[in-house]
Amino acid sequence: MSLKTSPITLTVNGKQYGPLDVPEGLMMIDFLHEYLDLTGCRLGCGQGICYACVAIIDHDNGVSEEVRTCITGAHFFNGKKVRTVEGIAKVNEQNQVVELSPIQQAFMDHYSFQCGYCTPGFVNAATLFIERLQKNPILPEELEQAISQALENHICRCTGYVRYYEAVKDVVLKTPGLIKEAV
Repeated sequence: MSLKTSPITLTVNGKQYGPLDVPEGLMMIDFLHEYLDLTGCRLGCGQGICYACVAIIDHDNGVSEEVRTCITGAHFFNGKKVRTVEGIAKVNEQNQVVELSPIQQAFMDHYSFQCGYCTPGFVNAATLFIERLQKNPILPEELEQAISQALENHICRCTGYVRYYEAVKDVVLKTPGLIKEAV
């Protein structure tokens, strides 16, 4: 007995893949791990609750969103532009990391993670948060609540929340244009 497959074509971290015959019902996390050798998305709960598995979809209208790859089939991503945690840092032609993103560097500087299992999801969420602030800066008094809302779905079993929040706050405060000047 063989699994029924159908082709998908998508762009992941700026590189186009496909068409690839993929079993119908295969979850995106398994596609990323097994077909593309991108293992940054973590299978935490397998139920879409912990958000360790999120990837980013960049829509053509300029809106980006987190999508839980453990509960979303690979075929949902057909024709879409996807970013994984591997696509956040700057890499050279040999696909070697040459520079961490500001969020990744801040997580390192603040020792934000213990086991690191949830870190890819937090990196993606914080990256989207910074990108949203670049388009729509907020007032200083809105920052704490905005960070909480941006990261609230993500679960850290080692309770590293404070350090994640502090790292994101640090990046926001050090990046010009993300905070509106008070009037």
